[in-house]
Amino acid sequence: MPTRTPMRTRFTIWRTLATAAVTALLAAFLTPAAAQAAPPRESRPVYSYAHAIREAVWVDTGLDEDRDGKKDRVAADIVRPAEPARQGRKVPVIMDASPYYSCCGRGNESQLKTYDAHGRVVQMPLFYDNYFVPRGYAFVGVDLAGTDRSDGCVDVGGRSDIRSAKAVVDWLNGRAKAYTTRTGTRTVRAGWTNGTTGMIGKSWDATIANGVAATGVKGLKTIVPISGISSWYDYYFAQGAPLYDGGPDDLAGLVESEGAQAHCAAVQKKLADGSPRSGDWTPLWTERNYVRSAAKVRASVFLVHGMQDLNVRTKHFGQWWDALAKHGVGRKIWLSQTGHVDPFDFRRGAWVDTLHRWFDHELLGYDNGIDREPMADIERHPDQWVTSTVWPPHGTRTTTLRPAPGTRPGVGTLGLRPATGTETFTDDPRLSETDWAAHLTTPTPEKAGFITAPLTRDLRLSGSARVTVTATPTTSSAHLSAVLVDLGPDTIREYADGAEGITTLARRTCWGASTTGDSACFKATEAKTARTDYTVFSRGWADLGHYASLGKGVPLTPGKAYTMTVDLAATDHVVPKGHRLALIVAGTDRDLIDPPSTQPALTLDLSRTTARVPLVGGTTAFALATSGSASAAPAPRTLDGVRAPHTARHVPAS
Repeated sequence: MPTRTPMRTRFTIWRTLATAAVTALLAAFLTPAAAQAAPPRESRPVYSYAHAIREAVWVDTGLDEDRDGKKDRVAADIVRPAEPARQGRKVPVIMDASPYYSCCGRGNESQLKTYDAHGRVVQMPLFYDNYFVPRGYAFVGVDLAGTDRSDGCVDVGGRSDIRSAKAVVDWLNGRAKAYTTRTGTRTVRAGWTNGTTGMIGKSWDATIANGVAATGVKGLKTIVPISGISSWYDYYFAQGAPLYDGGPDDLAGLVESEGAQAHCAAVQKKLADGSPRSGDWTPLWTERNYVRSAAKVRASVFLVHGMQDLNVRTKHFGQWWDALAKHGVGRKIWLSQTGHVDPFDFRRGAWVDTLHRWFDHELLGYDNGIDREPMADIERHPDQWVTSTVWPPHGTRTTTLRPAPGTRPGVGTLGLRPATGTETFTDDPRLSETDWAAHLTTPTPEKAGFITAPLTRDLRLSGSARVTVTATPTTSSAHLSAVLVDLGPDTIREYADGAEGITTLARRTCWGASTTGDSACFKATEAKTARTDYTVFSRGWADLGHYASLGKGVPLTPGKAYTMTVDLAATDHVVPKGHRLALIVAGTDRDLIDPPSTQPALTLDLSRTTARVPLVGGTTAFALATSGSASAAPAPRTLDGVRAPHTARHVPAS
């Protein structure tokens, strides 16, 4: 019986023969110079922006959310280079689908779309069209359903939001219909593109990119979500605790067009009815949870988030990143010290260069090496960045830390050994995490703090932590907060300031080509910093009444002990040598969660309370960093920090 050739060997032989054949054909048809030319590594600005084609199409979403008896159409404004079409070449697409193009604006200067007398876009917000169209890309700005020049209704991350953007990707790939006008019958095809599409955007726009990627739509090759939501429940609630008053119906009313306001009352009611302020998980939230569909994602993901973002909080990127990693999605990440800020405004030159190379690699297929570079860029100090080959780094291990009573009430220790005893605090909705941290070394009634010995070496936390508490309340309702604190002096970005860590300057820098109506020059920025005695670097909140299930909260029985695990937001932070790591457990975190209906005292059972933190080096690293130092609590004093975070206007916007 003859020996069978293994499949892998046969494939290798076939591939070698095929490669040889292609090489021979190329040698026969190409000139020696062309045959020897190196493949391109960077797109260059060789096309005219001033003479770019500007047009608008209206894409059929297949829905009738405004119930007018006609299929909804969404407006897509297009800016594309004229020369490739004349030369018979097709171009890839960069797309930003947004609800903000007419109501609120995009970017640090709140730019809106503007149009000429023929309805063609003149100003497209941000720099993407100015920079990338001359380099051979088309830029498409999509008005989400129910906004600006689009039909339909705003449903805040639901089917209509996602379908209105996905339909444009389908049209670019020949799978959907588009029309030359909003109400006409003349169709138009996207014959100028090869269908290869990348989506980008910040906040709500980034959220749409996440949601469209989670459909698995073909042709979407990459997304670049900046400060994006991954699950809308987690935008409005933290494990049952309301993050602030108001719901998605309020948000829809902010951005929808006049036409949508007149025809979308039923959608508004559905949003309100489906998102009760009880904090219970409902089917409305399941529809808007993109994490559950991470297995469908075909696109690569270049994720950007501010580690002090208290609008779209960092739990969003942490759970999305972990789900993408589980399913092997190609990934890259930037983490800054800012709040809700675009990288164009905290690391402009490096951002434009990196984004350019990312799109060249993902959409044009250029082998420029960006896929072989470190996965993560992390801002360790203002304007000081480090990289990680992978993120979280190799060697990161979940380490269980245990709080223990100290020599003063409410000022305990944090270490590896199990402890016994209790600590009690009383919820005070007038106070926030900055008040707790400022008095971390002093016994105060509203919090329980636990502090390590001074570190003898740096300790890096990278990823998401979880704090499990067993607490006995004195009333029928209770909210919990848990925060991690770096106790020691530092200079950080002033994330609690209104600009969230940046200062906008008068001078401008230019990124791409300009026209009379669309400048490529934008106001420069610089870091706004603060000197602090401590840094709160990770947070989590929960309603104790949802201890058993997010699906239904229950009244608590006073005097009964309840165990609940609080998810803390993802981060990457180094507690340096000489500093201390601290855990604070308290009640209402003012302005970051709403208070419960009562103001309970809660008693923690320390034998059943733990913090599971992601440490680079794991338990060994913690033991080494805390060995040889006295564990006594530092002397009582009031510490200086940033102002209390204030998020009165909760809108995932620019």
